[in-house]
Amino acid sequence: MQSNLQSRRDINWLRAFTFTIYGLSVLVFSFFPLYYRSLGFTTTQIGYLYAIGPMVSLFSNLLWSMISDRYRTIKKILMFLLAGQLALSLILSVSTSFISILIVIMMFYFFYYPIFPLADTMAIATAKEQGRNFTVIRIFGSLGFAVFAILIGYVLSNLGTSWTIRISTFLTILALLLTFMIKDQRSSVDKMDASGLWRILRQKELLWFFGCVFCLSIGYRMNDAFLTIAMKEMGAADNLVGWGVLASSLSEIPVFFLLSIYGERFKELPLLLFACLMFALRFLLMSLTDSAYMVIVIQTMHSVTFGIFFVTAVRYLTRMIPDNYRATGLALFTIMWSSASGLVSGTLGGAIYEAFGRKDFYLIAMAFVILAFFGFAARYLYSGPSRRNLEETL
Repeated sequence: MQSNLQSRRDINWLRAFTFTIYGLSVLVFSFFPLYYRSLGFTTTQIGYLYAIGPMVSLFSNLLWSMISDRYRTIKKILMFLLAGQLALSLILSVSTSFISILIVIMMFYFFYYPIFPLADTMAIATAKEQGRNFTVIRIFGSLGFAVFAILIGYVLSNLGTSWTIRISTFLTILALLLTFMIKDQRSSVDKMDASGLWRILRQKELLWFFGCVFCLSIGYRMNDAFLTIAMKEMGAADNLVGWGVLASSLSEIPVFFLLSIYGERFKELPLLLFACLMFALRFLLMSLTDSAYMVIVIQTMHSVTFGIFFVTAVRYLTRMIPDNYRATGLALFTIMWSSASGLVSGTLGGAIYEAFGRKDFYLIAMAFVILAFFGFAARYLYSGPSRRNLEETL
């Protein structure tokens, strides 16, 4: 009885921690750009500040995972990362020039990005240890993102955008306090296999897939980086921006569940093609609308765009790659989907937005998605080597 009670407490504290750190991510991804805008930065400068995070994450995620493995602890590493993030939040709160913020935010991201894969690793290990499904913990991340999107939007509407860093500091302190309550787990993060990387890079089918993912992700990350800026241009208050973020985060939850149950009934490439078409339609509608309220409606398409694409792409990749090289393949997928595309979309997207405006910005994002659609369509029409052949080659 006592053991069951302790197990429930362990999971509940980890749920609270997951809820908080993903709620904090709302600030970083959705409201930090508005804070930069309030300081008078141009969209090009905001793009650079957005892009610096994915660039830093290219090596910081792997570095801290290796350190976690070396010292066989996740909890202590999370404490250290949150303490570093807290210190840099305090420095960021008194920084005003573009150069100073660029330097500080680069160090901030060095501590910020690795928190999420390590937290997911802890959730997976805890769920496995207690015979539970990882989803029962991870779903609280999506809920935290949704809830804080609304709360932070209303708070900033009443107190002003200048409170952005103060709220970030408060949530970081809360997350740090929660780490004292969660049970530690040994890290089990798989590292990239250098020999496996070379073998994968020799496979044309996998390179084609990564290229398509990269093209689509550029369009997706362009919207991700400048959605709040676009809504502000339409006259949206901070609380309305929060509703826009909420619409996307809530819409993905039922799709994740449905695909986990029924996804195997459908082939991957048709689903990927459908997701690309929905992405193209989503960005076309974003280029046509001038209403912030309509943007919230369009954001619900996150379910049939990101929700379908992400789950299906991971499933497709794991089918193509044999088990002994799966960690390497998934690491490359993360680099294409998040880090490299975020770096390109931030630097390129900011310049495009400033030079051509919002409407053309979204049409260019749509063009990247259409390019990915034709790539997946070519893969669908041309049957390349089977998974069995790939395994024999690898």
